[in-house]
Amino acid sequence: MTLKCAIVDDEPLAVELLVSYVAKIPFMELAGKYSNAIDAMKGLSEHPVDVVFLDIQMPDLNGLELSKMLPETTRIVFTTAFQQYAVDSYRLNALDYLTKPISYVNFLEACSKALQWFKLTHPSEAAAPKQEQEMKSIFVKSEYKLLQIDLDKIKYIEGLKDYVKIYTEDSPHPILSLMNMKGMEQMLPASRFIRVHRSFIVQKSKIREIDRNRIVFGDVYIPIGDSYKQAFQDFIQK
Repeated sequence: MTLKCAIVDDEPLAVELLVSYVAKIPFMELAGKYSNAIDAMKGLSEHPVDVVFLDIQMPDLNGLELSKMLPETTRIVFTTAFQQYAVDSYRLNALDYLTKPISYVNFLEACSKALQWFKLTHPSEAAAPKQEQEMKSIFVKSEYKLLQIDLDKIKYIEGLKDYVKIYTEDSPHPILSLMNMKGMEQMLPASRFIRVHRSFIVQKSKIREIDRNRIVFGDVYIPIGDSYKQAFQDFIQK
């Protein structure tokens, strides 16, 4: 699998350094480089890429602002000399945050995260059924780390504004990740998980009890939303 990437930075030396790094990584392909966010906004809208290595401090339009204008399918790796933007980057669900000067090792690690992410979330149409069956885990960001979670252990996911709580069988406490429910739903194989409410996704095989239009997990009662009732009923009938 090859990922197309772009570099956006107003420092020529920083751009050339990352260009040299990309050239060393077989699964990365440089599709564009931009010296300012305005040109990048136009270029990336016309020629989308998989990953953007994006500087934050730039004139006219900064990297944080530009990231909100890029396609949802584009993953962002922020590159900056300033640590204070780290929290903002994770609020925007960035894949990684690299502090300058960026070493090749750290850059390679970010690229590897991107490759793992796209392998899990972007299977080809022809291979989708097979890959979905073989998919055994997902990676999510939690407390500045990328955690691997076994799908078999997930009971249900709860959405809370910009966060999700992932409840698993092997932990009394949920895993908290800065992600919306739409993004979470897209990550999970539809053959195994079903959204039953705007705030809840459950693993089909973990459902053992339904009480008055609510799914029961111990002391937890998960409501089935009106707009999800038909899909849930179809699943039950199957």
